[in-house]
Amino acid sequence: MRLHLLALNPTDSVTEGFLPAAARLGLAVTLLTDQPAAHRQAYERYAADGGDKLPELDIVECDVRDFREVIGRISALGRPDAVFTNSDHLQTQAALAADYFALPGKDWRAALRTKNKAQLRRALAEAGVDTVWSAELGPAEDPEAAGGLDAPFPCVVKPREGVASEDVVLAADAASLVARCREIRERRPGVALVIEEYLDGQLYTLETLGDGHTLHAISAFRTELSPLPYFIEERLDLLPAPPQPHSDLVLEQLRALGVGFGACHTEYVAQGDRARLIEVNYRAIGDQCDLTLAHLMDIPLFEHILRTHLGERLPVDLGARTDGRARMEYICAQRGGTLTSAPPASDTERDGVRLVYRPLREEGEKHPLYRTNRDYIGVLRATGTDQGRIDRAVEEFLTERSWEIVS
Repeated sequence: MRLHLLALNPTDSVTEGFLPAAARLGLAVTLLTDQPAAHRQAYERYAADGGDKLPELDIVECDVRDFREVIGRISALGRPDAVFTNSDHLQTQAALAADYFALPGKDWRAALRTKNKAQLRRALAEAGVDTVWSAELGPAEDPEAAGGLDAPFPCVVKPREGVASEDVVLAADAASLVARCREIRERRPGVALVIEEYLDGQLYTLETLGDGHTLHAISAFRTELSPLPYFIEERLDLLPAPPQPHSDLVLEQLRALGVGFGACHTEYVAQGDRARLIEVNYRAIGDQCDLTLAHLMDIPLFEHILRTHLGERLPVDLGARTDGRARMEYICAQRGGTLTSAPPASDTERDGVRLVYRPLREEGEKHPLYRTNRDYIGVLRATGTDQGRIDRAVEEFLTERSWEIVS
C-alpha cells in the first residue's frame, strides 16, 4: 500500500513520528514537497544518527500549496491508498485530494474552517456554541481601518491563517492596534488579519483523535506563555488523563466545526464554566509533544493516525497509560544574535524522571529575535509519574546548563 504525504519543511513529527510509523505499517511513501533537498538532508541525518527505520520513500517536488497541482501530480504518479499531511498549511489541500480520489480523509470544509481564523469565529457563532468578538482586515484593506473598529481593548491581532504565534500581538488601544497592523503588513505585505477580543485566563490544549465515528479526547496540556504583548508557548504540563472539566465543551465546539477525523490540537482558555477556543489546529500537536505522548501513553499514536487515513476504525478503547506526567520546557532566545554555546543533545534519567534534550539550533547560527516559536533554541522533554520530581529534575537541568547568544 502507498501513502502520499504532503509536506513543506521537514519536521520532527514527520521525520521521527509518521515516517517510522509508516515503515512499521509496511507502507511505501511518496512525499510531495516544495523543499525536496531539505527533506533528503533531514532523513540522511536522521538515519546517520541511528533513528528508527524509515519506509521505502520517494521524494517528489510539487507545489503542495496548490490543490490543483497536488491532484495533478498524484494522478500522474498513480492512485494512492491514502493522502495525508500533518502540516497546518496543507490540510485543505490534502482533504481535497483525498476527496478527489474517493479516499478517507478530513472534510475539506472543516479543514478550511479551522485554518481560517475569521471563518472559525463565524462558524462557532452561527452554531450558537460560543461567540468571540472578532473582525477581519482583508488583504487589500488599509491598516488605518482597524482604528475605526468597535474593538474591545485590549484586543489581539493575528494573521488570519497564521501559525506558531507568528505576528500574534496584544494591542492596548486603537492607536496601538493600527500600529501593530501596519508593522505586520510591513513584514508580510497583503496578509489578511483577524482582530479579536483578548480571552484572559489559563490556556489549555485538548488533543483529540477520531475516525469519523468515534472521537477520543486523548490528552490535555496546561500552557504557560511568555509575558504580554506576545504569546510564545514556553512550557506545557501534561494534565491527568481526560476528561478534564472543559473537555465536553471543547468537543461540542469541535463537532460544530465538523472536526472529528484524524488528529486535532485545540487551544482554549478556561473562563469559569466556559471553554473559549483560541484556535483549532487540525493536525497532531507539534514541537515534540506528539513524540512525548506516544512514548508516555505507550500507544502507537502515529500508526493510529495513519490508519484512520487508510480507512480503518479506531479501537473503542485505545488502551493508553494514564499514570504518566510530562513537562515540555522550551528554551527561548531572549535576543537576536549568534548562538555561541549551548548543551548538546542528551538522554538521561534521574530520580525516576526521563529527560530528553534536543537542540533546535546549531552553534554558530545567527537569527534575529522573532517573538514567535522560531525563537526556540532547545526543547527539554521530561516524563515520569510524579510531577514534583519532574519539576525538580527540569529546574536542576536548566540550572546546570547555559545557552549564550552574542549580538
